[in-house]
This record gives sequence, C-alpha cells and structure tokens, in this order.
Amino acid sequence: MPERCPVCGLVYEREHGYFVGAMAISYGLAVVLVGLLFFAVLAITRWPLEWVLLVSGLAFLPLAPLCLRYSRALWMNLDRRIDPY
Repeated sequence: MPERCPVCGLVYEREHGYFVGAMAISYGLAVVLVGLLFFAVLAITRWPLEWVLLVSGLAFLPLAPLCLRYSRALWMNLDRRIDPY
C-alpha cells in the first residue's frame, strides 16, 4: 500500500498500528462473506456441512485481498469522519 494518495497527498497511516481497527472490520466482512457462501453452497448442493464449510472457505480465499482493501478504506473513512485532524 502506498504511503500517500497520489492524487490528493493524504497520508494513509496516521500513526503506528493505525489499521488495527481495520482488522475488526475485515473480520466482520469475512464472516458475512463466508456465511453467504456457506448458505449458497448448502442450498445448491445439499452436501454434508463439513464439505460445505470446506468449499465455502476455499471459495473465500480469492476474496480475502478485496476484503482487506475495503476494510482499510472503510476504517479510514470512519476515522476521518470521527477525527478529521
């Protein structure tokens, strides 16, 4: 991730450990996505729960980088709204 926005110059990491809050958002997004995948695979296949959980977990792996990126963007947006300086 770059240190600053190339367009406006915004410093992304305001302090050391700034994105720790984004980890909580990322966890929440991951739980929702894996849950949606789980119920979609379960509805389509009617496999045993162990297989459905394995397949939905593996299907989530390519989505993990997107989850990280959006969780950081959501965290920065929330932080800038609460404390703009």
